[in-house]
Amino acid sequence: MRFFHRTSELVPRTVVLFPGSFNPPTVAHIELARRALIYGDEVVFVLPETFPHKSYEGVSSAERLLLTAAALDGEDRFSVAQSEGGLFIEMAREFYDLTPNRPRVLVLCGRDAAERVVNWNYGRAESLVEQLDEYELLVAARSGAFDPPFGLRSRIHQLPLVADMGHISATELRQRIRSGEEWRHLAPEPIVDQVRVLYG
Repeated sequence: MRFFHRTSELVPRTVVLFPGSFNPPTVAHIELARRALIYGDEVVFVLPETFPHKSYEGVSSAERLLLTAAALDGEDRFSVAQSEGGLFIEMAREFYDLTPNRPRVLVLCGRDAAERVVNWNYGRAESLVEQLDEYELLVAARSGAFDPPFGLRSRIHQLPLVADMGHISATELRQRIRSGEEWRHLAPEPIVDQVRVLYG
């Protein structure tokens, strides 16, 4: 894991890793990260070099890293990093490798990603249980709350969303740009001009 923007050199006791494609970052991403701070000292926006379920298209990963860092202007508890691995367990371990202590790590994701993690074929039935010994999930309740398997509920936490943020997505932002609809209210103010250039 390589940091492209780090708000503090202090090692947090609890960190929230926020993986995503951030294509582009939206106001919903920022609000979600702010809400996650009730669980952690720092939120790290993580862009994997490769994804396990999709690939980079259009705007490059390097451009998205710069865009995400610019979107966090003024946020003193947010950082941006790139991971080599795309699985949550790989990101958690990469973060541990950078820290002299072993902070508590939560991985922030949406309901769809949580369902993929829980239902992914890891080759062994006990693999997910072992992974969640190393990190915890923090699941944003998009399109309804996530109902974790009974035996994993102590390691999977719910993060309620602000009511008017649940529908906002990078996909919607891109579609609005393509169709000529108003979109600027969906992008963080510091990156509106860059989003216009990269996605217009």
